[in-house]
Amino acid sequence: MAGITGQGTTYNLPNFVGELHGVSPEDTPLLSAIGGLTGGRSANGSTVFTWQTYDLRDADDSRQRTEGANAPQAEGRVRGNDYNVLEIHQEAAEVSYTKLAATNVVGTVAGGKSVLGAQPVQDELSWQVAQALKQVARDVEKGFITGQRTLPSDNSSPRKTGGLIEAIERGQVVNGTTKSNVVEVEFDSGSGTFAAALTEDDVLDLMQMVWDNGGLVEGETRTLITNSTLKRALTKLFIKDRNYQEVSRNVGGVNLQTIETDFGRVNIMLDRYMPADKLVVASLNELAPVYLEIPGKGHFFAEPLAKNGAAERVQLYGEIGLEFGAALHHGLIKFTDTAA
Repeated sequence: MAGITGQGTTYNLPNFVGELHGVSPEDTPLLSAIGGLTGGRSANGSTVFTWQTYDLRDADDSRQRTEGANAPQAEGRVRGNDYNVLEIHQEAAEVSYTKLAATNVVGTVAGGKSVLGAQPVQDELSWQVAQALKQVARDVEKGFITGQRTLPSDNSSPRKTGGLIEAIERGQVVNGTTKSNVVEVEFDSGSGTFAAALTEDDVLDLMQMVWDNGGLVEGETRTLITNSTLKRALTKLFIKDRNYQEVSRNVGGVNLQTIETDFGRVNIMLDRYMPADKLVVASLNELAPVYLEIPGKGHFFAEPLAKNGAAERVQLYGEIGLEFGAALHHGLIKFTDTAA
């Protein structure tokens, strides 16, 4: 199997009979949990969207006043803001009239044999558009994790939304100082793997850092986002070694495993687009997809394109970005190879 470019015909998109099984993974747990391609909020007519943050002075146990004192000197808190960028996702599908009509023309299997039976794809164009939508969702999922924020000065390069990892590493200014919740774990690739180097203290240190900075306040949305390798390490550290009975709960329609920690029950989100050498703890309640509403069309829509011969052409279009809230309400573990 392979993808094609250009128009789909009976020659490059052969039909087969029997049940149709997808080979590629289609799951997008982070995007689904925070709203999907149909949730989120509007960018209010702009390709750049912003939100505000504010901080409080440090708590002080010596600010008591005496009786009859004059009014204290006035103070105030300065609000800050953060921003992200909408990126354009645009795909197209084109199917010849013959391909649309010849639903009973099927290809041969190994050995040149023809097999009779039900051919499940009766509307090739709709099926191709549906697959394009799945592919866009996967692209968005990966970008929300690893994307690098890009706001070009002209149209010679595309806009790109910044992902969660970049936002955490960039950090946030608090009381005039830039802070970020990043724990670096050293390992020697000559004597072991980064997964084996991960300890319970590493994870708890990160969670404590995020909690101390005001994150992880909503129990239902405290979430560790991990790849398959570090998921096994988490299972060993927090379930097998503790003899803990694992449970699960539903967040935004996504079923997530949970573990008990010193900072409450935490979801584990297994995400195939999280880099193998990184682990994120996120406050999901602060994450949201943001969209640009196209007048009369909405967002992430499919529309027919102008005729250009004996074929039907459809494009899929949408502009989307990630709102990540306060960067200090999320955290990152990354691994450093000392052998390198």
